[in-house]
Amino acid sequence: MRSSLLSLLAIGLRAINAQTYTGPEDSRIETALTLDVPTNGVSTTPSGRLFLVLSRVDGSKGPQVVEYNRTTSNMIAYPNEEWNSYAEGKDPGTHLVRVNSQRIGPDGKLYIVDVGSPSFGEPVIFPHGPKLVQVDVERNEVSRIFWMGNVTRHNSLLDDVRFNLATGKAYLTDAGNPGLIVLDLASGMSRRVLESYPGITEGATPVSAEGEYLVQSANGESLFIHADQLEVSPDGKWFYFQPANGGMSKIETKWLDQAYYNTSLAGDVLKSRVQVHALTPSTGGTAIDEEGCMYVSDTDSQRIIKVDPSGRKTLVVQDPRLLWVDAMWIDSEKKLWMPAAQLNRGTPFGNGKVNITKPLHAFTLDIRVGPTSIDHA
Repeated sequence: MRSSLLSLLAIGLRAINAQTYTGPEDSRIETALTLDVPTNGVSTTPSGRLFLVLSRVDGSKGPQVVEYNRTTSNMIAYPNEEWNSYAEGKDPGTHLVRVNSQRIGPDGKLYIVDVGSPSFGEPVIFPHGPKLVQVDVERNEVSRIFWMGNVTRHNSLLDDVRFNLATGKAYLTDAGNPGLIVLDLASGMSRRVLESYPGITEGATPVSAEGEYLVQSANGESLFIHADQLEVSPDGKWFYFQPANGGMSKIETKWLDQAYYNTSLAGDVLKSRVQVHALTPSTGGTAIDEEGCMYVSDTDSQRIIKVDPSGRKTLVVQDPRLLWVDAMWIDSEKKLWMPAAQLNRGTPFGNGKVNITKPLHAFTLDIRVGPTSIDHA
C-alpha cells in the first residue's frame, strides 16, 4: 500500500517538480573526458593517474573499475581483468561483484566499494560479496579487504566511503537498508549506527532527476535511495550525510567513534546528537574542499551548489550538460571533476530501456581551492 500511494504521489507531483535546466552552456566548464559508457565516479592521484568506476547502466559489459590513460584515452581494467570478471559460480570474495564507488584515500591507496549484489535490486551475496577493497596503486594489486558482511543486510546497498585520518576511522553509507557504518581501519572491524534514522531515509519522497521521480524498472515502484552522500570536514570534527533526495544533516565524528566502541550509543543516544545542516536538493554526488565547503550536484536542475560550513548555499555553476553528476572529486590542480553519468536514463529506471545520450562526459571546473587532506591524497 505504501509503495502504491508513493507512486501516485510521484505521478501527481511530477509537473510541480519539473525544474530541468534548458539555459545556455557555461564556458567555464571544460570537457575532461569523452566516454562511450557512463562513469559515476572519478579519482586522481597526486601524480596525475586517473581512475574511473563504470556503472554499466547503459547495458554495456566490461570492467567496472578502470585506469584511464590520458595520452591514449584507453581504459584498462583495474587492478586487473580477473578482479573485474565476476560471474555466477566465481568467488565473490576475490572478485568485484558490483562496484558503486571508488576513491583515492588519504594514504594514497585506491578504495573500491563493492555492493556485493550482482545487479540493482538483487540480494547481497554473503558473506564476502559486500566489501571495501584497498588497492596499492604503486604495486597495482589488492593489498587489503575490509569485509562488510557482518554489517550489511540482504537488501543493503553499500554506497560510498569517506575517511577521517585523525581518528583512523572510515565511514560508509548504506543506501538500501538505511544506516551508517563506522569502520576501524586498524582492526578492520565495523559497526552499524543510526539505523533507519529519519536523516538517512528518504521518507515519503523518492529521488528525482530532470523533474521526474525515478521508478524502478524491475517492479515499477518509486526509487528510494537512503543514506547516500557523505563528507568529513577538513578538521575531522564533523560528519555530513544525507539521503539522495536531499536534506543534509551533521554529527560530530567523536559521537560516531564512541558509538563504534559502545553499542548502547549506536541508537537513540546517537540520534539525539544529529543536527540539521542544510536544505539540499535531490543529489547525485558531493565533494568537500580544504575550506570545508561542500559541492552538491542537483539532479533536477543540472547545477552545482556550494554549501559552506554554516549551511549557507550559493550557486557554483548551472549547465544543461550536467546530467546526473554523480561522485565528484577535487584534484591537486584545484579542479572540480563532475562526471555526468545520466544514471536516471539507464536501464534500472527506464523500464529496461536505455535513454542515455552518448557520448558521455566528465567535466571539470576551476574552483581555485584544493581538496581536504584528511580524506584523500
